[in-house]
Amino acid sequence: MQPFRIEISQADVDDLRDRLRRTRWGSEIPGQGWSRGVPVGYLRELAAYWADEFDWRAAERRLNELPQFRTEVDGQILHFAHVRSDNPAAVPLLISHDWPASFALYLPVVEALRADFHLVLASNPGVGFSGPLTSAGWNTARSAAALNEIMARLEYDRYGVQGNGGGAAIAVEMGRQAPERVIGVHVNGHLTFPSGAPDDFDGLTEAEQARLQRLQDFRDDKMGFNAIQSTRPQTLAFGLHDSPAGQLAWIVEKFKEWTDPSADLPEDAIDRDLLLTNVSLYWFTGTAGSSANLYWEMAHDPSAWAPKEKSTVPLGVALAVTDITVRRFAERETPVAHWTELPAGGNFLSAEQPKLYADDVRAFFQRVRGGAV
Repeated sequence: MQPFRIEISQADVDDLRDRLRRTRWGSEIPGQGWSRGVPVGYLRELAAYWADEFDWRAAERRLNELPQFRTEVDGQILHFAHVRSDNPAAVPLLISHDWPASFALYLPVVEALRADFHLVLASNPGVGFSGPLTSAGWNTARSAAALNEIMARLEYDRYGVQGNGGGAAIAVEMGRQAPERVIGVHVNGHLTFPSGAPDDFDGLTEAEQARLQRLQDFRDDKMGFNAIQSTRPQTLAFGLHDSPAGQLAWIVEKFKEWTDPSADLPEDAIDRDLLLTNVSLYWFTGTAGSSANLYWEMAHDPSAWAPKEKSTVPLGVALAVTDITVRRFAERETPVAHWTELPAGGNFLSAEQPKLYADDVRAFFQRVRGGAV
């Protein structure tokens, strides 16, 4: 386990800026807005800001305020930040992010959480400084085992896990694999699906029906990224690896579609510099392709969708206004012990609504430690 600092060369920073300034911009159908993807005018303005005003060195310094490490697990170099609390009763807590996020999106909650938690902010396999991938097979189960191993190397015998989206799936699996060590799993942006049972939809509340309608809308109109990353991530990677404007568009579209719908633009939901810090991590590490490989692995892994033994680890769920989780579906896999329907926020809750996020994480683990579950 080696200490690590982010030190992007000036040549790489200059190359990014040069590429952005030389972007070959395409056209669009007048009046299309966001209906067919990221508008050209919006992206040109954001790319110009990234090239000429965004201060990578300031972002780098902020990230390097977090103690960071890298270690090899199962043949793959993995990166994480480890922020210890001054509280002698603090709970070790590993956080696993979603795609296309990174450990950077937890900067807004570090100070709030470190009062009660020893934080381990993991970069998921294949993402950022945990990439590029060196082998195939990095599915949810393998990723969960690797992150449990990191906690073992940090000598945490009992700890909590928090996850968002795909990171939530990893978090739940960590509990399933190590129930004697994981005291609780807290999730947001959690994905649950009907099983096909005849009574799946009996007695659903209006709120649950609305969540399932959002799921259907997502499947009908917002699954393009999933289709290509599940089938041809390598072909996609050539464009994203070579064009920062392409990488920016690929990520910023998700921050438009997955954040609180009350925000008109992604930077209305999340600080613009934090958003570009996140995109910059994907760009500088060249992990557009390897980060997409989890989708390919899950689509080609028969065990990914096979019935699994129900976890015994208590689950806490925070639902933002964009979420699609239905409690009865979540309870098939895990014992739900905490359920909060939040008044705001979207998929990237730690960056959109840091106080709501931190308060709910704290409330869940206080309940777990207090013996209420």
